[in-house]
Amino acid sequence: MNKASSMQHTDHCDGRELLPLSPRSFDRSLCSLGSHFTGERPKRTAEDYRALWKMAIHQQILLLRMEKENLRLEASRDELHIRKMKLDYQEVRTCPQDLLAYWDRKLTISGRAKVPLDKEEVYNAVSQGVPKARRGEVWLLIAQQHRLKHCRPPGRQVADTPYQDLLKQLTAQQHSILVDLGRTFPTHQYFSAQLGAGQLSLYNLLKAYSLLDMEVGYCQGISFVAGILLLHMSEDQAFDMLKFLMYDLGFRRQYRPDMTSLQIQMYQLSRLLHDYHRELYNHLEEHEICPSLYAAPWFLTLFSSQFPLGFVARIFDILFVQGKELIFKVALCLLSSHKGEIVECDTFETIVDYLKTTIPNLTCSQMEETISKVQISCGDFKLSIYFHYLGNSI
Repeated sequence: MNKASSMQHTDHCDGRELLPLSPRSFDRSLCSLGSHFTGERPKRTAEDYRALWKMAIHQQILLLRMEKENLRLEASRDELHIRKMKLDYQEVRTCPQDLLAYWDRKLTISGRAKVPLDKEEVYNAVSQGVPKARRGEVWLLIAQQHRLKHCRPPGRQVADTPYQDLLKQLTAQQHSILVDLGRTFPTHQYFSAQLGAGQLSLYNLLKAYSLLDMEVGYCQGISFVAGILLLHMSEDQAFDMLKFLMYDLGFRRQYRPDMTSLQIQMYQLSRLLHDYHRELYNHLEEHEICPSLYAAPWFLTLFSSQFPLGFVARIFDILFVQGKELIFKVALCLLSSHKGEIVECDTFETIVDYLKTTIPNLTCSQMEETISKVQISCGDFKLSIYFHYLGNSI
């Protein structure tokens, strides 16, 4: 008898420790507990049951809210981890505090996409530096400001198809894009995982652009450009910036299947070397080394396939302000700053190896020096007029 009573008492204790999932389960535990002491089952009114149901529903809502909050917190942690992974590269120079404050003010202006900013002021700020954590926002701001002041020429009009609609379609470039996913920034942890978050985003972006621009479709160099954009912003933002690069700044011409524009650019670079760095030009000509042997990847990937990411990010900062002439500036600065070493190479193989392997491995001081040189205004550099003359003379 005592043993049964003890077991019954244990059952009642377990019942009190359980959280009631419904009023009836809660009511049964109370009734059982009451019958243990009085031997009678207490009666509950309709009001009691309503109160119990209200309590159970309230507790269930709290549980659902807690679960939702946990999921949101987990997603926030994942997003923070991915963002940190994306920006895992060494800056050329740390952005000073006063400049951080400047960009904070500009990026928090209400309706900034429709408020014109002083172009010279923005360019000076870009020249001094752009904060890594807000680089994508600064690029979008520059694109918005450019579109406020410039209309696309008739030959650069683009269909206004939403990004999400393009993702629902099939592309004939699928195989080429998939093959190149593993070749694009293979050592960067965001893109290195096979069919990971980085490769999937890159695939989406390249697929969408190939459907938007049927003439260009897909070209291998575009994947590196798209990858740089994805490291600093979301997919849809990167898609908008890719359109800005291709259509507003006119880079899409060099990706056309006939590659005529790229061949012209290689000729332009050769002529610039001839007129500005004659000794280097003669040395390269003597060994039959034309710009297409070493500079084609520089132009097609905007230096992103071979050079340090911090250096490439600074090039993109200035590129969005100066336009495609910057690529020629950077190429000339890189070649001229290594002129002595290149001239000392006395065979075809050693020269090409130096151009392809040694030059891209820039030190921090070399990166800073190059960025400082290319930030000189177009008028002082005396390249702009000559650049357009070469383009129009062909």
